[in-house]
Amino acid sequence: MVKFSKELEAKLIPEWKEAFVNYWDLKKQIKRIKLSKVPKQTHQAAGGDFGFSIFDSLGFFLKKFACSEDNITNIIKVRKKTIKGSGEEIYETELAQLFSEEDEVRVFFARLDEELNKVNQFYTRQEGEFVEKGETLNKQLQILLELKQIISDRRRKNSPSSKGSNHSNTGSFPSPTRDSDYSSVGAENFGDSDETNSEISQTDEVISTLERNGVSFVNSTTMSKAKKGLKPKMAMRIDPTRAITAITSMLWEDLVNNPTGDFIHKRKIQCAEKMIRSAFVELYRGLGLLKTYSSLNMVAFSKILKKFDKVSCQKASGNYLKEVKRSHFVSSDQVVRLMDEVETIFTKHFANNDRKKAMKFLRPQQHKDSHMVTFLVGLSTGCFVSLFCVYAILAHLCGIFSASNEPAYMDSVYPVFSVFALLSLHMFMYGCNLYMWRSTRINYNFIFEFSPSTALKHRDAFLISASLMTTVVGAMVLHLLLRAAGFSPGQIDALPGILLLFYIALLICPLDIFYRPTRYCFIRVIRNIVCSPIYKVLLVDFFMADQLTSQIPLLRHLQTTGCHLFARVLKTHHSEACHSGRLYMEITYIISFLPYYWRAMQCARRWFDDSDVNHLANMGKYVSAMVAAVARVTYSRQHDNLWLAMFLISSVVATAYQLYWDFIKDWGFLNPKSRNPWLRDDLVLKNKNIYYMSIALNVVLRVTWIQTFMHFKVGHVQSRLLEFLLAALEVIRRGHWNFYRLENEHLNNVGHYRAVKTVPLPFRENDSDY
Repeated sequence: MVKFSKELEAKLIPEWKEAFVNYWDLKKQIKRIKLSKVPKQTHQAAGGDFGFSIFDSLGFFLKKFACSEDNITNIIKVRKKTIKGSGEEIYETELAQLFSEEDEVRVFFARLDEELNKVNQFYTRQEGEFVEKGETLNKQLQILLELKQIISDRRRKNSPSSKGSNHSNTGSFPSPTRDSDYSSVGAENFGDSDETNSEISQTDEVISTLERNGVSFVNSTTMSKAKKGLKPKMAMRIDPTRAITAITSMLWEDLVNNPTGDFIHKRKIQCAEKMIRSAFVELYRGLGLLKTYSSLNMVAFSKILKKFDKVSCQKASGNYLKEVKRSHFVSSDQVVRLMDEVETIFTKHFANNDRKKAMKFLRPQQHKDSHMVTFLVGLSTGCFVSLFCVYAILAHLCGIFSASNEPAYMDSVYPVFSVFALLSLHMFMYGCNLYMWRSTRINYNFIFEFSPSTALKHRDAFLISASLMTTVVGAMVLHLLLRAAGFSPGQIDALPGILLLFYIALLICPLDIFYRPTRYCFIRVIRNIVCSPIYKVLLVDFFMADQLTSQIPLLRHLQTTGCHLFARVLKTHHSEACHSGRLYMEITYIISFLPYYWRAMQCARRWFDDSDVNHLANMGKYVSAMVAAVARVTYSRQHDNLWLAMFLISSVVATAYQLYWDFIKDWGFLNPKSRNPWLRDDLVLKNKNIYYMSIALNVVLRVTWIQTFMHFKVGHVQSRLLEFLLAALEVIRRGHWNFYRLENEHLNNVGHYRAVKTVPLPFRENDSDY
């Protein structure tokens, strides 16, 4: 049977951990009560004669026997007080009977009261926030429904069937279909006075709808301007007696400021509906978490009081549990009622009265770990190891790395295989990250805003990595076998390129195979990165952009592979152009600083959205990295003292900048006032030495660029292998960095009790006059 302490640790909400009852601290206090009884019994047995020891032992066993009797006594009094002003209820316990361990018992109940008050106040505060969110969402939904009704009525009035033969010029208006279809409506015939009056009356209806939701207009010339076909300048005042919700700026311009034009679009209404639906889903999830919070804490109080009764041989749990059950976090039924209301509303308005469909949104089922995935991971790993051994033997027998064969093989075949190797290594490190995040209860799905039902698990990541490398090494073995069979290099060197095209086709495959939600999420994130700063930057976007900054060698190998593929397709066979020339250098420069440029543009967009100067400082880090990358590429081609000095200065500055940002901003370390020396106050891992070793390892792996100007005298193959080793070390460093970056983000969420995603709403509240 699992102990409750382990069960509580496994089921509690990580972001609310500090708000849960401190069950482990209360257990320690009970142990102190138990230990305080032992010295007195031992002293009496050792200090008296043999006769007294017998009677003492007999009394001890009689006392133990009495503990098992149901003699309930009122040994404590729990009083509830209400704080004036705030209205908060606090509990205080007084001992109505003297204990032999009175000091320890008094401390225990004082701590128990603190925990009860903490739980009760947190629950009350969270409940109030969720109730307020529920009221806001009801207003949002009401506005949406009324706007949809207006659009439906307007389209019905403007349809050709309702206008008759006198309005034949309005054939551009779409015919009405169902209420959920809200197409744009044109206004080509604004010169017709009947249509103008119709538009004005519809504008009156829109304005009256907004006024019913708390928006009123103080400018008396508004309607006169509307009747003249002018764009009115609206003045809106807020009703102080109620929390009103005004139209968002996008819909405001379409619905009010342009009453005679094409003022509504189907896509905007659908977007607003999707936002409100997502907000209802998050509200329901938050209510479920709060319900779990209440039940777990109730069980925790019950368990700890039973332990106290067992140790003290008293019956205090009955009286105290009565007060616990009367407290707000147990007795309140607002959460249950609000959950029922959300289910009803969601089923009616977002699931076409299909409760089963609604529950798929509100309570998504997580896929259980499959033993088949574990089996396939082991099978793929074994195949990879076996095939790699075969490849090593064949490469040695064929003399593929000899002086006569190495240039052609390393220039045409090596780049594409190294792409897959680095990609597989990165996926393996991501699988390790997922395993560690899950083991340490870091809620990575919530941080990345992934759906728990489709998000990758660590076994899935390991399966992708192992299957990818098995396929690649198998292709490498096949390439050597065909080469040994007498096929010309021109025929078989296209095999790696074909494999690359196959995986690209698999990535964009629309069929629901091989983790389609994950593949499409990856494509969407890459699109957001490439189009920076057009899209709003989410955490998963800049997290993935950081991964790309560690995969610059992979991008360079893709450049070489693409060049060779195009050369073969066009039958030019000028492979030397893929490794030298002006165009090659220009593309190399672009690839070297492009990931840093994307990340810098993301920082600029976040600064524009949040007005936080830290984003500009972070952008400076990537600008310095771009300068260092350009200097490094130039020095690799021009070995002179000027570029050496520029390379060293820019690299040292960029590395110092990056280390500062890693340790202080991304990881939250190097805090001299922390209770954990030079770390941070809160740590997920129990062993502090791991953090110190991680800091040292990150420093070492950040300065691997030093080998660039050392000019090791090695052959072409050894040079390429050294390049691959350094690229692999950078991928490992990034995987190592990922864990602490998300740990710091998780602890920030814990510090602010953020367990539910905040969904932006289409209709926002206004606090001041326009």
